Amino acid sequence: MNIFKLYKDKIINILKSANKENLIRLPENLNSINVDLPPSKFNCDISTNVAMVLSKSNDESPVILAEILSKLIKQSDHYVDEILIEKPGFINLKLNKDFWNFFLKSVINDKSYGSQKALNQKKYLVEFVSANPTGPLHVGHSRGAILGDVISNLLKFNNHIVTKEYYVNDYGNQILHFTKSVYLRIREILNKEAFPSGNADLYPGEYIKHIAQNIVDENPKLNFNNFDDISGDLTILSVKESIKLIKFNLNNLGIIHDNFSSETEIVKNNEVEEVIKKLKKDNFVYNGKIKAPEGEDNSNWVEREQLLFKSTDFGDDKDRPLQKADKSWTYFASDVAYHYTKLNRKYDLLINILGADHAGYIKRITSAVEALSGEKNKLICKVSQLVKLIKDGKPFKMSKRKGDYITVEDLINEVGKDATRFIMLNRSNDAEIDFDFSKVKEKSKDNPLYYVQYCYARISSIFRNIDQNITDEIDVKKYDFEYSNDEIKILKKITEWPRCIEVSTEKLEPHRIPVYLYELSSDFHSYWNKGKDDVSKRFITKDSKINDDKIVFLKIISNVIKSGMNILGVETPEKM
Repeated sequence: MNIFKLYKDKIINILKSANKENLIRLPENLNSINVDLPPSKFNCDISTNVAMVLSKSNDESPVILAEILSKLIKQSDHYVDEILIEKPGFINLKLNKDFWNFFLKSVINDKSYGSQKALNQKKYLVEFVSANPTGPLHVGHSRGAILGDVISNLLKFNNHIVTKEYYVNDYGNQILHFTKSVYLRIREILNKEAFPSGNADLYPGEYIKHIAQNIVDENPKLNFNNFDDISGDLTILSVKESIKLIKFNLNNLGIIHDNFSSETEIVKNNEVEEVIKKLKKDNFVYNGKIKAPEGEDNSNWVEREQLLFKSTDFGDDKDRPLQKADKSWTYFASDVAYHYTKLNRKYDLLINILGADHAGYIKRITSAVEALSGEKNKLICKVSQLVKLIKDGKPFKMSKRKGDYITVEDLINEVGKDATRFIMLNRSNDAEIDFDFSKVKEKSKDNPLYYVQYCYARISSIFRNIDQNITDEIDVKKYDFEYSNDEIKILKKITEWPRCIEVSTEKLEPHRIPVYLYELSSDFHSYWNKGKDDVSKRFITKDSKINDDKIVFLKIISNVIKSGMNILGVETPEKM
């Protein structure tokens, strides 16, 4: 149940009835009517702008219209206890105890409370991480990985069909250098040859040794005397080992992809040529020249004719090359082909999670998808910004034994999966985040993960005391609840949960969920602390009893916490 949608529908029905009776005139469009929470300074539960929306079509002041509409609402809805009008015409509703009984009985055993299952089911393809398969994932990758995973969870919570995909960039110079690095480590293992130092093209990390050793152990018959002879097979083996390492990193983050798609396979299968044919047929490519980039050293720039995609037709700042000087395909060309395969798989919407260094890439790839599909906003890109690691107020550098960066494995070993996922999501993806190790380990409200988990653990302890399972359903049909203002304040927060899910889904902004859970947990902890001085706020009496009102009150809070943490992929321990 979404009470804001419920009351918007109620108000629109009241308006239509009043219009039939010639009491009011309706505008052509009612979409601008909002039903939302009133500002906290007003002691009300629901606020609507309906009087202001109707003002122009009725040639009447919003305040006068608000008075007319207030009477109609009060007459038609027995859950409304009081109506207050605030300038310039807001109608604020205060709901009675019968409504809160109705609300609780409607949602208490609904494990999908908050979801938008009434919406038409859609098919989504969410592509995320897609880091080069040249080593373990680093901290920056973890934020994008978690973002993509939680967006997927959020869409699934709303009953959509979601495919999670990893695009393996296993084609190009970086793969050649990676393979060469593995080869030299194999030579080091087999022949005691020193690994070259100071070569910027090579990968020096310790993980390369492990990959090399695994290949040697599992392929005893391969001859490693000449790189050119072995490079093709070795590339396949090296990428395979790297993907195993990446999957291990992702699994430790609680992430499992449905598909791994290979750039090499796309090139080998001539899918780039096929998509170029289509773009040529539709007049989206031409032979032309690109001017030298502005603001850079262009002394060595040579203008040459090359195959270009008309991305400026779709708002890009310049057209983009599809071929290199040697006539091989650019990364962009193979990426266009990859997205064409996505379109051919008939998804309703494509979502890409990109790293901070790919923000400038968005316009060209969305342009290509629009050219191929004929649809605007078929592809939505979300950028995962940088992560700064902080400890004791200073930049924190962990073990770099994996190479020249801090790995996901290092991070998880330091703080665990739950903290990594929760904190990475605790801020909007398009803002840089400070990951403070000291705060993450604190057992206080300054650590949002602890505060939310502790809320659930506290509620669980009460259920243990009364020998009930926190996950069991509760029969509320026979109950008639009476709640204090402090309790209703928390119930009002519970009513915001569907709105949180709705906005998080529409904007693909899952950071709203941990923020909401922290606010709900804070309200609960404040209520709990009042029990030190106010007996009526205590959950268990001296004789270890708890009234029905309190059981239901606790149950609904725990349900929302559990539901939200499941979307985030974070545990809710019953003991802490």
